[in-house]
Amino acid sequence: MELKEIKELLESVFNCMISAKEDNSNNHMDFEQWEWPVGVGLYGLYKYYKLTDEKKYLDFIIDWYDRHIEAGLPPKNVNSVAPLLTLAHVYEITKNNKYLEVCNEWAQWIMKEMPRTEEDGLQHITIVSDNKEQLWDDTLFMTVLFLSKMAVLTNNSDYSEEAEFQFLQHIKYLYDTETGLWFHGWSFEGRHNFGKVLWARGNCWFTAGVVEFIEISGLKGSQKRFLIETLKNQVKALENLQRENGMWNTVLTDATSYEETSATAGFGYGILKAVRKGYIDQKYLAIGERAAKAVISNIGAEGIVQQVSYGTGMGMDANHYKTIPICPTAYGQSLTIMILTEVLNLI
Repeated sequence: MELKEIKELLESVFNCMISAKEDNSNNHMDFEQWEWPVGVGLYGLYKYYKLTDEKKYLDFIIDWYDRHIEAGLPPKNVNSVAPLLTLAHVYEITKNNKYLEVCNEWAQWIMKEMPRTEEDGLQHITIVSDNKEQLWDDTLFMTVLFLSKMAVLTNNSDYSEEAEFQFLQHIKYLYDTETGLWFHGWSFEGRHNFGKVLWARGNCWFTAGVVEFIEISGLKGSQKRFLIETLKNQVKALENLQRENGMWNTVLTDATSYEETSATAGFGYGILKAVRKGYIDQKYLAIGERAAKAVISNIGAEGIVQQVSYGTGMGMDANHYKTIPICPTAYGQSLTIMILTEVLNLI
């Protein structure tokens, strides 16, 4: 596709996302909620702003934060931290101390008050459940990326060391050494990986998150090497599991499970960026390009990204993930924006 066509697609996906109204049947498409789907969405919009340098996108993001900060922020948990990642980037641009004060408060909560598991992992506490003694894939993208960004903004070595530790700790318990893929979660109480299901979107939070983490943190040396080797093994496994049409199944190793767009976008984004940054071999570019074509084929006429699975709690078997409903979501829109920004980098 031509540059103009990709930008038009981006505009349609963007406009669809921000115009979504509250719908009690699908709060993951409500762009007014301070929650993780919108947190990922704001990060996608920020990526697009950085690519285009068009002020209207930054103005939209600033207005969103100003309104929500004035109204009062929700209780702190893994998922409500997600919007702070973009706010930290916005502070870097605007130098508005109001934003830094909010970011500092939440970063200190992560360091001093956020519940921890055995071995000091960040417990995946949400608005629904404390998930006592549990580690989940999602935490790396939703919480740890923000802490890493704050380490850079405030030159705080404690933050950077904590962020690095959390990546290593999550790899220790969620990485499947047999396949190179990731389990959704780990429980210290039962000492198990729940259903040992290799869920696609859970996996993509590492693929997309680790390339952001390495870039944000400026990580070097053996820890950077360790993360890249972990990514390489995941990408090798993904290469063999990608469908002919470029998609991946929602349960990666179960061809009877439905194909899922948000995970495909997250995988494609991470792979394309990892190739561009030199983290993985150039030969994997074709996988990312096929993923991008597959995602584009699932963008509807009004910019609605189709074939996206709804928010997914922890499951004890593959059927749990296979029966999650399919519907539009803010994170489906935003992960699509993110992969399209990487496509633009190729043109």
